[in-house]
Amino acid sequence: MATKSRFYRPSQVVEVFVDIRVQAEDFSVADEYLALRQRMPGNTGAVASFAGLVRDAGPAADIRVAEVQTLYLEHYPGMTERSIGDIVNQAAERWPLNDVVVIHRVGELAPLAQIVFVQVASGHRSAAFAACTFIMDYLKTAAIFWKREDTAAGRRWVEVTDEDRERASAWETKESDR
Repeated sequence: MATKSRFYRPSQVVEVFVDIRVQAEDFSVADEYLALRQRMPGNTGAVASFAGLVRDAGPAADIRVAEVQTLYLEHYPGMTERSIGDIVNQAAERWPLNDVVVIHRVGELAPLAQIVFVQVASGHRSAAFAACTFIMDYLKTAAIFWKREDTAAGRRWVEVTDEDRERASAWETKESDR
């Protein structure tokens, strides 16, 4: 759901366009960028985006790596969107953002299907890149989803990896990105 959210920064109140969607349908990266171009304010100097795809194999550290036939994502409507909103709010309080779009797909997805899209606009590239990476790192660890891989060897629930946890926890000590 697209909204304008207010964020309080030292000596100013800013409005940030925020659009969070959890959906089964695919999305168009080109259409999302064009929509941003139509609404972005004149002080926007950078757009960073990330589009994630379903891999055809599980994590490399997993001994049971098998070819993934489908990835199935479940979510709890309302709760999932709130968890993503909390992540976006943290990013908008940390960096001077103008626009944030997060689209995460649910349901059954085949290898190479688009699964997630994050697009961030800011006045400067450092803020856009950092916020995009921050949002993606926390989507992997804090957004409320349940992921199941279906392979020829059977089904297994996907857990957050230690690497993903380390990437997210590294943001807690970073000061130079602000």
